[in-house]
Amino acid sequence: MFNLDKIIRPNIKALKPYSSARDDFFGTADIFLDANENSYGSVGIKEKANRYPDPHQRILKEKIAKIKNVKFPQIFLGNGSDEAIDIVIRAFCEPAEDEIMLLPPTYGMYQVAADVNNVKTRKIKLKENFQIDVENVLNSITTKTKLIFICSPNNPTANCFRKEDIIKICRNFDGIVVLDEAYIDFAPDRTLLQKLNDYPNLVILQTFSKAWGLAGIRLGMAFAQKEIINIFDKIKYPYNISELTQKAALSALKNEKQKNIFVKKLLVQKKSLMKIVSGLPCVVKVYPSDSNFILIKTTCAGKLYNYFVKNNIITRNRSNVAMCENCLRITVGTEKENKRLVEVWKKFKK
Repeated sequence: MFNLDKIIRPNIKALKPYSSARDDFFGTADIFLDANENSYGSVGIKEKANRYPDPHQRILKEKIAKIKNVKFPQIFLGNGSDEAIDIVIRAFCEPAEDEIMLLPPTYGMYQVAADVNNVKTRKIKLKENFQIDVENVLNSITTKTKLIFICSPNNPTANCFRKEDIIKICRNFDGIVVLDEAYIDFAPDRTLLQKLNDYPNLVILQTFSKAWGLAGIRLGMAFAQKEIINIFDKIKYPYNISELTQKAALSALKNEKQKNIFVKKLLVQKKSLMKIVSGLPCVVKVYPSDSNFILIKTTCAGKLYNYFVKNNIITRNRSNVAMCENCLRITVGTEKENKRLVEVWKKFKK
Protein backbone atom coordinates (compact mmCIF):
# COMPACT_ATOMS: atom_id res chain seq x y z
CA MET A 1 0.00 0.00 0.00
CA PHE A 2 1.26 3.45 -0.92
CA ASN A 3 2.57 5.45 2.05
CA LEU A 4 4.14 8.80 1.27
CA ASP A 5 6.03 8.97 4.56
CA LYS A 6 7.79 5.71 3.76
CA ILE A 7 9.20 6.75 0.41
CA ILE A 8 10.13 10.40 0.92
CA ARG A 9 13.82 10.92 1.67
CA PRO A 10 14.27 11.68 5.39
CA ASN A 11 16.36 14.79 4.74
CA ILE A 12 13.66 16.16 2.41
CA LYS A 13 10.96 15.43 4.96
CA ALA A 14 12.94 17.38 7.57
CA LEU A 15 13.89 20.16 5.14
CA LYS A 16 12.97 23.70 6.14
CA PRO A 17 12.35 25.57 2.89
CA TYR A 18 13.80 28.98 2.16
CA SER A 19 11.44 31.79 3.10
CA SER A 20 11.55 34.63 0.56
CA ALA A 21 10.41 38.21 1.01
CA ARG A 22 7.29 37.40 -0.97
CA ASP A 23 6.47 34.58 1.44
CA ASP A 24 6.45 37.01 4.35
CA PHE A 25 3.98 39.33 2.61
CA PHE A 26 1.34 38.71 -0.06
CA GLY A 27 -1.07 41.42 -1.08
CA THR A 28 -1.06 44.97 -2.40
CA ALA A 29 1.03 47.91 -1.24
CA ASP A 30 2.33 51.23 -2.53
CA ILE A 31 5.96 50.84 -1.58
CA PHE A 32 8.02 47.63 -1.53
CA LEU A 33 11.30 47.91 0.37
CA ASP A 34 11.60 44.31 1.53
CA ALA A 35 13.49 42.39 -1.20
CA ASN A 36 16.44 44.60 -2.17
CA GLU A 37 15.18 45.08 -5.75
CA ASN A 38 15.94 48.04 -8.03
CA SER A 39 13.14 50.46 -7.20
CA TYR A 40 13.72 52.59 -10.31
CA GLY A 41 12.67 49.91 -12.79
CA SER A 42 14.07 47.50 -15.39
CA VAL A 43 16.88 48.08 -17.89
CA GLY A 44 16.48 47.46 -21.60
CA ILE A 45 13.00 45.89 -21.72
CA LYS A 46 9.49 47.29 -22.00
CA GLU A 47 7.98 44.83 -19.54
CA LYS A 48 8.24 45.80 -15.90
CA ALA A 49 10.39 43.16 -14.28
CA ASN A 50 12.18 44.85 -11.41
CA ARG A 51 10.11 43.04 -8.77
CA TYR A 52 10.47 39.37 -7.86
CA PRO A 53 7.62 37.23 -9.16
CA ASP A 54 5.05 35.50 -6.97
CA PRO A 55 6.95 32.37 -5.84
CA HIS A 56 3.68 30.44 -5.62
CA GLN A 57 2.26 31.62 -8.96
CA ARG A 58 -1.17 32.03 -7.35
CA ILE A 59 -3.02 33.84 -10.14
CA LEU A 60 -1.64 31.54 -12.84
CA LYS A 61 -2.43 28.39 -10.87
CA GLU A 62 -6.01 29.58 -10.30
CA LYS A 63 -6.48 29.87 -14.07
CA ILE A 64 -4.89 26.48 -14.71
CA ALA A 65 -7.03 24.87 -12.01
CA LYS A 66 -10.22 26.00 -13.75
CA ILE A 67 -9.13 24.83 -17.18
CA LYS A 68 -7.76 21.48 -15.97
CA ASN A 69 -10.54 20.92 -13.42
CA VAL A 70 -8.13 20.32 -10.55
CA LYS A 71 -7.63 22.06 -7.23
CA PHE A 72 -5.10 24.85 -6.72
CA PRO A 73 -3.00 22.85 -4.17
CA GLN A 74 -2.65 20.01 -6.71
CA ILE A 75 -0.54 22.10 -9.11
CA PHE A 76 3.22 22.55 -9.32
CA LEU A 77 4.77 24.79 -11.97
CA GLY A 78 8.33 24.26 -13.10
CA ASN A 79 10.93 25.61 -15.50
CA GLY A 80 9.71 23.19 -18.15
CA SER A 81 8.62 19.67 -17.23
CA ASP A 82 12.31 18.92 -16.76
CA GLU A 83 12.29 20.72 -13.40
CA ALA A 84 9.47 18.48 -12.15
CA ILE A 85 11.31 15.39 -13.41
CA ASP A 86 14.41 16.42 -11.48
CA ILE A 87 12.49 17.35 -8.34
CA VAL A 88 10.54 14.10 -8.11
CA ILE A 89 13.82 12.16 -8.27
CA ARG A 90 15.45 14.36 -5.64
CA ALA A 91 12.42 14.04 -3.37
CA PHE A 92 12.14 10.27 -3.31
CA CYS A 93 15.42 8.67 -4.40
CA GLU A 94 18.53 8.33 -2.24
CA PRO A 95 21.61 8.80 -4.45
CA ALA A 96 23.60 5.63 -5.14
CA GLU A 97 20.95 3.60 -3.34
CA ASP A 98 17.47 3.83 -4.87
CA GLU A 99 16.39 3.33 -8.48
CA ILE A 100 13.80 4.48 -10.98
CA MET A 101 12.17 2.33 -13.65
CA LEU A 102 12.13 3.40 -17.30
CA LEU A 103 10.22 1.87 -20.21
CA PRO A 104 12.40 2.32 -23.31
CA PRO A 105 12.16 3.60 -25.90
CA THR A 106 11.17 6.73 -24.00
CA TYR A 107 12.05 10.36 -23.31
CA GLY A 108 15.79 10.65 -22.71
CA MET A 109 15.62 13.28 -19.98
CA TYR A 110 14.51 10.71 -17.39
CA GLN A 111 17.87 8.96 -17.72
CA VAL A 112 19.80 12.25 -17.67
CA ALA A 113 18.02 13.42 -14.51
CA ALA A 114 18.72 10.07 -12.87
CA ASP A 115 22.39 10.25 -13.82
CA VAL A 116 22.72 13.80 -12.50
CA ASN A 117 21.25 12.69 -9.18
CA ASN A 118 23.33 9.49 -9.10
CA VAL A 119 20.21 7.31 -9.11
CA LYS A 120 20.20 3.92 -10.81
CA THR A 121 17.77 3.03 -13.58
CA ARG A 122 16.02 -0.27 -14.22
CA LYS A 123 14.83 -0.61 -17.82
CA ILE A 124 11.90 -2.72 -18.98
CA LYS A 125 11.45 -2.53 -22.73
CA LEU A 126 8.07 -1.97 -24.31
CA LYS A 127 6.45 -4.77 -26.29
CA GLU A 128 6.96 -4.94 -30.05
CA ASN A 129 3.71 -3.00 -30.52
CA PHE A 130 5.13 -0.25 -28.27
CA GLN A 131 2.72 -1.04 -25.43
CA ILE A 132 3.71 -1.59 -21.79
CA ASP A 133 4.75 -5.08 -20.71
CA VAL A 134 2.75 -4.69 -17.50
CA GLU A 135 3.49 -8.06 -15.94
CA ASN A 136 7.21 -7.68 -16.56
CA VAL A 137 7.11 -4.18 -15.05
CA LEU A 138 5.33 -5.34 -11.89
CA ASN A 139 7.52 -8.42 -11.52
CA SER A 140 10.69 -6.32 -11.87
CA ILE A 141 9.90 -3.93 -9.02
CA THR A 142 12.31 -4.18 -6.08
CA THR A 143 12.46 -2.59 -2.65
CA LYS A 144 14.76 0.02 -4.19
CA THR A 145 12.33 1.04 -6.94
CA LYS A 146 10.86 4.39 -5.94
CA LEU A 147 9.61 5.80 -9.25
CA ILE A 148 8.23 4.50 -12.53
CA PHE A 149 8.27 6.94 -15.44
CA ILE A 150 5.60 6.47 -18.12
CA CYS A 151 5.40 8.78 -21.13
CA SER A 152 2.00 8.73 -22.86
CA PRO A 153 1.77 9.73 -25.67
CA ASN A 154 5.24 8.29 -25.75
CA ASN A 155 8.31 9.97 -27.15
CA PRO A 156 9.70 8.85 -29.60
CA THR A 157 7.08 6.22 -30.54
CA ALA A 158 4.17 8.76 -30.65
CA ASN A 159 1.54 6.33 -29.33
CA CYS A 160 -0.55 6.38 -26.16
CA PHE A 161 -0.46 3.49 -23.73
CA ARG A 162 -3.61 1.71 -22.63
CA LYS A 163 -5.22 3.47 -19.69
CA GLU A 164 -5.96 0.19 -17.96
CA ASP A 165 -2.27 -0.74 -18.05
CA ILE A 166 -1.22 2.53 -16.42
CA ILE A 167 -3.94 2.21 -13.80
CA LYS A 168 -2.90 -1.36 -13.02
CA ILE A 169 0.66 -0.19 -12.36
CA CYS A 170 -0.62 2.61 -10.09
CA ARG A 171 -2.69 0.13 -8.10
CA ASN A 172 0.09 -2.40 -7.68
CA PHE A 173 3.10 -0.17 -7.02
CA ASP A 174 3.89 1.32 -3.62
CA GLY A 175 6.07 4.06 -5.11
CA ILE A 176 5.37 7.06 -7.33
CA VAL A 177 4.09 6.67 -10.90
CA VAL A 178 5.14 9.68 -13.00
CA LEU A 179 2.88 9.92 -16.05
CA ASP A 180 4.31 12.36 -18.60
CA GLU A 181 1.46 13.73 -20.73
CA ALA A 182 3.44 16.40 -22.58
CA TYR A 183 1.61 15.59 -25.84
CA ILE A 184 -1.82 14.86 -24.37
CA ASP A 185 -3.53 17.82 -26.08
CA PHE A 186 -3.27 15.83 -29.30
CA ALA A 187 -5.08 12.88 -27.70
CA PRO A 188 -7.20 14.50 -24.94
CA ASP A 189 -9.42 11.46 -24.43
CA ARG A 190 -6.38 9.51 -23.19
CA THR A 191 -5.51 11.72 -20.23
CA LEU A 192 -5.69 10.35 -16.71
CA LEU A 193 -5.96 13.77 -15.11
CA GLN A 194 -9.57 13.11 -14.14
CA LYS A 195 -8.33 10.05 -12.21
CA LEU A 196 -5.84 12.07 -10.16
CA ASN A 197 -7.84 11.85 -6.93
CA ASP A 198 -8.20 8.07 -7.27
CA TYR A 199 -4.48 7.32 -7.05
CA PRO A 200 -2.42 9.05 -4.33
CA ASN A 201 0.84 7.87 -5.91
CA LEU A 202 0.14 9.38 -9.34
CA VAL A 203 2.04 12.45 -10.60
CA ILE A 204 0.97 13.77 -14.02
CA LEU A 205 3.21 16.06 -16.07
CA GLN A 206 1.93 18.41 -18.76
CA THR A 207 3.45 21.38 -20.55
CA PHE A 208 2.91 24.65 -22.39
CA SER A 209 5.65 23.71 -24.88
CA LYS A 210 3.67 21.66 -27.39
CA ALA A 211 0.03 22.43 -28.20
CA TRP A 212 0.19 25.88 -26.61
CA GLY A 213 3.20 26.79 -28.75
CA LEU A 214 5.14 28.24 -25.82
CA ALA A 215 8.31 26.14 -25.75
CA GLY A 216 10.35 29.34 -25.47
CA ILE A 217 8.90 30.43 -22.12
CA ARG A 218 9.84 27.10 -20.43
CA LEU A 219 6.77 26.30 -18.35
CA GLY A 220 5.79 22.82 -17.25
CA MET A 221 3.01 21.59 -14.99
CA ALA A 222 2.86 18.75 -12.48
CA PHE A 223 -0.42 17.57 -10.95
CA ALA A 224 -0.60 15.39 -7.84
CA GLN A 225 -2.11 15.16 -4.38
CA LYS A 226 -1.37 18.27 -2.34
CA GLU A 227 0.94 16.34 0.01
CA ILE A 228 3.25 15.57 -2.94
CA ILE A 229 2.98 19.09 -4.33
CA ASN A 230 3.95 20.44 -0.90
CA ILE A 231 7.15 18.39 -1.10
CA PHE A 232 7.96 19.78 -4.54
CA ASP A 233 7.38 23.32 -3.27
CA LYS A 234 9.82 22.74 -0.41
CA ILE A 235 12.56 21.72 -2.83
CA LYS A 236 12.13 24.17 -5.70
CA TYR A 237 14.07 27.42 -5.98
CA PRO A 238 12.04 30.32 -4.55
CA TYR A 239 11.40 32.22 -7.79
CA ASN A 240 11.58 29.39 -10.32
CA ILE A 241 8.96 30.87 -12.67
CA SER A 242 9.75 34.38 -13.91
CA GLU A 243 7.27 37.23 -13.97
CA LEU A 244 7.51 37.38 -17.77
CA THR A 245 6.77 33.66 -18.08
CA GLN A 246 3.77 33.93 -15.79
CA LYS A 247 2.38 36.85 -17.79
CA ALA A 248 2.88 35.02 -21.09
CA ALA A 249 1.10 31.92 -19.77
CA LEU A 250 -1.81 33.98 -18.43
CA SER A 251 -2.17 35.62 -21.82
CA ALA A 252 -2.18 32.22 -23.53
CA LEU A 253 -4.83 30.82 -21.18
CA LYS A 254 -7.17 33.59 -22.32
CA ASN A 255 -6.86 32.19 -25.85
CA GLU A 256 -7.57 28.48 -25.37
CA LYS A 257 -9.66 28.62 -28.55
CA GLN A 258 -6.53 29.46 -30.56
CA LYS A 259 -4.69 26.52 -28.98
CA ASN A 260 -7.52 24.22 -30.06
CA ILE A 261 -7.36 25.62 -33.61
CA PHE A 262 -3.62 24.90 -33.74
CA VAL A 263 -4.20 21.33 -32.52
CA LYS A 264 -6.91 20.73 -35.12
CA LYS A 265 -4.69 22.05 -37.92
CA LEU A 266 -1.75 19.91 -36.82
CA LEU A 267 -3.88 16.77 -36.64
CA VAL A 268 -5.20 17.39 -40.18
CA GLN A 269 -1.64 17.90 -41.42
CA LYS A 270 -0.47 14.78 -39.60
CA LYS A 271 -3.09 12.58 -41.23
CA SER A 272 -2.14 13.88 -44.67
CA LEU A 273 1.60 13.62 -44.04
CA MET A 274 1.40 10.04 -42.74
CA LYS A 275 -0.50 8.95 -45.84
CA ILE A 276 1.96 10.57 -48.25
CA VAL A 277 5.13 9.54 -46.39
CA SER A 278 4.17 5.86 -46.44
CA GLY A 279 4.86 5.79 -50.19
CA LEU A 280 8.13 7.73 -50.22
CA PRO A 281 11.64 6.29 -50.85
CA CYS A 282 13.22 4.12 -48.11
CA VAL A 283 10.09 4.05 -45.95
CA VAL A 284 9.39 0.67 -44.36
CA LYS A 285 6.68 1.64 -41.88
CA VAL A 286 4.90 4.68 -40.51
CA TYR A 287 3.89 3.97 -36.92
CA PRO A 288 0.50 5.06 -35.51
CA SER A 289 0.62 8.46 -33.83
CA ASP A 290 -1.37 10.08 -31.01
CA SER A 291 0.91 13.11 -30.99
CA ASN A 292 2.16 15.99 -33.16
CA PHE A 293 4.99 13.91 -34.61
CA ILE A 294 5.42 10.62 -36.42
CA LEU A 295 7.98 7.83 -36.13
CA ILE A 296 9.06 6.34 -39.44
CA LYS A 297 10.97 3.09 -39.99
CA THR A 298 13.35 3.41 -42.97
CA THR A 299 16.07 1.42 -44.68
CA CYS A 300 18.65 4.21 -44.34
CA ALA A 301 17.82 6.67 -41.58
CA GLY A 302 21.34 8.09 -41.35
CA LYS A 303 21.65 8.88 -45.06
CA LEU A 304 18.13 10.27 -45.19
CA TYR A 305 18.74 12.49 -42.17
CA ASN A 306 21.94 13.90 -43.71
CA TYR A 307 20.16 14.43 -47.01
CA PHE A 308 17.49 16.49 -45.28
CA VAL A 309 20.15 18.56 -43.49
CA LYS A 310 21.78 19.41 -46.82
CA ASN A 311 18.38 20.65 -47.93
CA ASN A 312 17.93 22.79 -44.79
CA ILE A 313 15.36 20.45 -43.23
CA ILE A 314 16.02 19.18 -39.73
CA THR A 315 14.44 15.93 -38.52
CA ARG A 316 15.50 13.66 -35.65
CA ASN A 317 17.43 10.45 -36.22
CA ARG A 318 16.38 8.04 -33.47
CA SER A 319 18.45 5.08 -34.66
CA ASN A 320 20.49 5.01 -31.45
CA VAL A 321 17.36 4.54 -29.32
CA ALA A 322 16.26 1.04 -28.26
CA MET A 323 13.75 -0.53 -30.67
CA CYS A 324 14.01 2.47 -33.03
CA GLU A 325 16.84 1.34 -35.29
CA ASN A 326 16.75 3.12 -38.66
CA CYS A 327 13.91 5.35 -37.49
CA LEU A 328 13.37 9.05 -38.07
CA ARG A 329 11.13 11.14 -35.85
CA ILE A 330 9.48 13.93 -37.79
CA THR A 331 7.49 16.75 -36.23
CA VAL A 332 4.32 17.69 -38.09
CA GLY A 333 4.93 21.11 -39.64
CA THR A 334 2.73 23.63 -41.36
CA GLU A 335 1.18 22.74 -44.70
CA LYS A 336 3.97 24.64 -46.46
CA GLU A 337 6.71 22.94 -44.42
CA ASN A 338 5.25 19.48 -44.96
CA LYS A 339 4.93 20.09 -48.69
CA ARG A 340 8.59 21.11 -48.87
CA LEU A 341 9.61 18.00 -46.90
CA VAL A 342 7.74 15.74 -49.31
CA GLU A 343 9.14 17.47 -52.40
CA VAL A 344 12.69 17.03 -51.15
CA TRP A 345 12.06 13.45 -50.01
CA LYS A 346 10.76 12.40 -53.44
CA LYS A 347 14.12 13.33 -54.96
CA PHE A 348 16.13 11.24 -52.49
CA LYS A 349 18.26 8.48 -53.99
CA LYS A 350 19.77 5.90 -51.66
